[in-house]
Amino acid sequence: MASRAPVRFPGSGGPGVNKHLSPRSARSDSMGERRRVSAWSEDGGARAGGDPGGGGGRLVPLLRGIFHVEKTSCDVSLTSSRLLWSPIRPDTPGSSKVQAQPQEASIELKDIFSVKLKRRRLAGQEKGGTLLGLTIFVCIRKGHKLKEKAIDFHNLSEDFCDIWHRQLKEILNGFPNRPKCLKVIINPHSHKGEAPNVYYRHVAPLFKLADIQAHVTETNYKGHALTLLKECELQEYDGIVCVGGDGTVSEVVHGLLLRAQMDAGKTVNGSLSPVRAPLPLGIIPTGTTDVLAYSLHGIKHPVTAALHIIMGNIQPVDACTFSTEDKLLRFGFSSMFGFGGRSLALAEKHRWMPSSQRRDFAVIKTLASLKPDNCELSFVPISSQQLPFHHKRKHEDNLPEDKDEWKHIGGELLNVSIMAIPCLCSLAPGGLAPNTRLNDGTMELIIVRNTSRPEFVKHLKRYATQKNQFDFPFVETHLVKEVKLCPQNTQNGNGFYEHTELSEDLHPWNIDGDLLEASSEVHVRLHPELINLYGSNIEELDEAKATCNCL
Repeated sequence: MASRAPVRFPGSGGPGVNKHLSPRSARSDSMGERRRVSAWSEDGGARAGGDPGGGGGRLVPLLRGIFHVEKTSCDVSLTSSRLLWSPIRPDTPGSSKVQAQPQEASIELKDIFSVKLKRRRLAGQEKGGTLLGLTIFVCIRKGHKLKEKAIDFHNLSEDFCDIWHRQLKEILNGFPNRPKCLKVIINPHSHKGEAPNVYYRHVAPLFKLADIQAHVTETNYKGHALTLLKECELQEYDGIVCVGGDGTVSEVVHGLLLRAQMDAGKTVNGSLSPVRAPLPLGIIPTGTTDVLAYSLHGIKHPVTAALHIIMGNIQPVDACTFSTEDKLLRFGFSSMFGFGGRSLALAEKHRWMPSSQRRDFAVIKTLASLKPDNCELSFVPISSQQLPFHHKRKHEDNLPEDKDEWKHIGGELLNVSIMAIPCLCSLAPGGLAPNTRLNDGTMELIIVRNTSRPEFVKHLKRYATQKNQFDFPFVETHLVKEVKLCPQNTQNGNGFYEHTELSEDLHPWNIDGDLLEASSEVHVRLHPELINLYGSNIEELDEAKATCNCL
């Protein structure tokens, strides 16, 4: 049974409640409106014994009162950046012993995503009920995983709890990037049809708890998401959420960036200089590999993805355009030509098989008929002056000094990977492209020249280990910003088709897990920070330590 606080104890409400409001929270501006309090304000609240924002003083509380927390009566203070509480220990009459100061616990307001009035209701009762206090919902981190935690603050005073509830809601509403209305696109066929169940069971309740309106559409056919994003009134939403696997995410990313070009009046062709996507995109992973979600969150976990969206964690991400001479083919993040494209094309022919079996079958069959492609490959490497700082020590000795100088490679190639993100997944925990980052302005070009089948298999197996998968004489890697790849055994043309039956004139490409086929040279260009995704930079998170001392 929930613990109860006394109805009327000092600080529990009634006519004296307003004495707990600091001058900052209670005063009005010249227009008679209450000043908005934000946990992101630079001054951090007024401090005792100093100027607002100055050092050396304790924050003057916006509110202060008494709640029962975990069956203990506590002195609770709310500042513009933290919620703090410490147990109340009454003095013992006649005791000469110096009592130890009670340990203070706290939560940073930026970690709170919802506050609710807690009530006891009868069975079937939806409104009203006996007030018990407040429940604070906090986002906590365990490694890369995020999860929610509810903390109850008991107080039976309606007026007192209402003041705290309104003040906390006002602060939470002041955080930037936290969405209030989302467009949710679900692929009901993703990974054995699990996507709707994952969304309605794990994600929708969190959105409701955070007071986010979600307008849900389930796609009925391939290309439905693309059509939806072309026609959708995007100005009504704060963000887009995609629930599905790599193929679904690829379609939504392409559609969202295409819509941005349409709204900007851009001519969509092979030489397009694209504008950024208008809204951030959230990815709820429900596929087999989910490389983008894994690279973004460091883990394949729908609740973690949902909490990144709720908390408004925005991560700018580099993206690529794939084009022929006069036609834009696709927006995307990663691509494979050769072995990677052929295995996907074969898997697409066997979609009746379970996803994991289909992938393994396609890889084995493609290995059995392994053959190289005769290609001309041109690329613009990143120069030493353009190299991001985190790459300097590792790569600067191998980089050219010249800027925008095209390099050329020809011959028989087994596989070519061009990736603007690390492409982490359970099959390659270190990443398919470990030398690039989400937004460092580089693509990793990985070239696998013709070799024997056993040697190529050794190279593939290295991705699942801690060993260097590139430590082979037939493998070379480059950090680049532009690539052109032209198969030499095809007729010239600009055809690009989305189907699974291959002809002699078409070569399959795996672009973000989606099959596309080209019969001519494909030009890949990098566009820094072209889209915002809900998530975080997992490398920065690995360096940071959890600082919440209350959990």
